[in-house]
Formats: sequence, C-alpha cells, structure tokens
Amino acid sequence: MIRLKPVLVVLAALAFAASPLLVTGFNGFEPGQFPIPQEDPPVQPAGWAFSIWTVIYLWLILGAAFGLWKRAEDPTWDTVRWPLFASLALGTAWLPVAQAAPVWATLMIWAMLATALWALMAAGRQDRWWLQGPIALYAGWLTAASCVALALVLAGYGLLGAQAAAIGTLVLALVIAAAVLIARPDTPAYAVAVIWALIGVAVANAAPVNLPVLGLSLVGIVGLAALAWARRRA
Repeated sequence: MIRLKPVLVVLAALAFAASPLLVTGFNGFEPGQFPIPQEDPPVQPAGWAFSIWTVIYLWLILGAAFGLWKRAEDPTWDTVRWPLFASLALGTAWLPVAQAAPVWATLMIWAMLATALWALMAAGRQDRWWLQGPIALYAGWLTAASCVALALVLAGYGLLGAQAAAIGTLVLALVIAAAVLIARPDTPAYAVAVIWALIGVAVANAAPVNLPVLGLSLVGIVGLAALAWARRRA
C-alpha cells in the first residue's frame, strides 16, 4: 500500500492537470447559472490571475513525480498522500460539475480546500520545494477560489447582495489565510497564492473604483505579506 500511494498521487496530479482539456471554454461560473445573474461580481479576480493554475499544475506533477522516484517509502511523505490524493481527485471532477451545478461545485471546492490544508499541515519540513511548496501554492489559491465560489452562490441565490458577499467572503479568506500562516509560518508559497488572488481582486475593482472591496483587498495584501514575513523571521 505504501508503494501504491505515490503512484496514485502522480496519476491524480496528471488527471487534475488534464481536466481543463476535457471542458472547453470554462472561464468561471456563468452569470445565468444563478437565479440572480452574477454580472461582473466584485469578488471575481481579474482574468489574468487564473494563470497561476499553470504553475500549480506543473509544480504538483513535479512534486508527485519526485515523491514516487525518491520518497516512495518515506513516512514524512506518506502522511500527506491520502489527503492530497483526495483533493486532486475531487479537482479532476470539479470543472464538469461547475459547468452544470455551481452549488455542488462550491461544496466540492471547499472539500478540496479542506483536504489540501490537511495535506499541508501534515507536510514535513524536508524537501520543501518538492513536497510543501506545491501543496502550499495549491492550498493558497484554493483558499481564495473557495471563498469566491461561496460569494457567487450567496449573491446568486439572494442570500446576500453581491457587495456584502464579496466583503464577507474576502474577510473569511483572510481569516483562513492568517490562521494557516500562524500554524505553518514555513509556507511562503501559501501566502504568495492568496496575495496573488487579492491582487487580482484589487485590479478588478480599481476601474471603476469599488472602494470597499479595493480597500479590503489592499489591506489584505499588506497584512498577509507582513504576517508571512514576521512569522518567517520569528
């Protein structure tokens, strides 16, 4: 079983990276997928921010391959593999679900986040570039993406206005991110991913200016950068 798990993680990473090839033209939830169409929601980052997925996919594949090649029976790596496999397996199915059912897709991306954070917390401090780094970047982006999905569902089903949903879920993302950085100050890639997402949100709300969302994003960028730096030094 120990030898099987690294193989499964490699296969899951490859399938996850290939999943966009099976779903053409997906650029996030469509406005008409919700009872209240979400046209240009304030919580949505600028489109270029999603290019981080290229780095995430590649780094996850390289890390999984290194684990199979060099650390197949390493107990430090072994503790990470089941939660990481679960998150990647869910991610492989996420895009088709997102095209059809945004509520289920939102539940799935929160499950992806939970298992990715489980893997991150279990990751040891050795092989940071191969084990901890890719998981941290992946979990950081999922922290932002899961909160964006939640905001769209809340606003799309009339539970909150789009502005309130954006502010509330951005605060939630910042709380989660701060908790992770306090628990694992040795994961700068996590902070980088969340800050990247916040930069995307800030740019999207800069013209026309949406001052509350723009201001919260900028405060979050500075705050997380300062927290990551202070925790690393400590």
